[in-house]
Amino acid sequence: MDSIPQGNQDNSGGQPARAAADGPGGRGENGQAGQQGRRGGNGRGGSRRGTAAVRQAMRAMVTQLSLLNHQVGGHLELRPGDLYCLDLIDSNGPISPTALAKMAGLHPATMTGVLDRLERGRWIVRERDPADRRGIMLRVLRERGAEILRLYSGMNDALDRICAGYTQAELALIAEFLTRATQAGRAATEDLAR
Repeated sequence: MDSIPQGNQDNSGGQPARAAADGPGGRGENGQAGQQGRRGGNGRGGSRRGTAAVRQAMRAMVTQLSLLNHQVGGHLELRPGDLYCLDLIDSNGPISPTALAKMAGLHPATMTGVLDRLERGRWIVRERDPADRRGIMLRVLRERGAEILRLYSGMNDALDRICAGYTQAELALIAEFLTRATQAGRAATEDLAR
């Protein structure tokens, strides 16, 4: 189940993700770093144009990944929110329904409907919390994971091909950037939820 993308994925072979690298300071057509290097000519911090290019590329990626997730959910007969909650349970589980509702920003009554559908579909199981027998914990059932892997295989294969074009140092930098962007998104989400 690890293949459910965090956020969304680009099913077009990676052009939006590559677009930011092709801009100022990125790779040119010959694959060489631009004159200013990856982080600009004067150390850390990007230009306004470079930052705008990254934001636009991320916006395109998020949109494309949303569309991919919508298609995957349709094939699995899962609503978009159900697929999202399934991914949250997979990433953070076992997790309580209350913690999941808070993380997903859903009302507990809405969460009950989501969990009922996921349980009926044999995607999750509700189990007693070993630390508090009155509590319930949610856990993903692995039996249906192959269905999800198959549906995301095109994107996962494309990502493997894209990553093969980068050095380990470049991949580490990309991973760091994406992690920091995810943390910023989480913080912005929490601020709006208050």
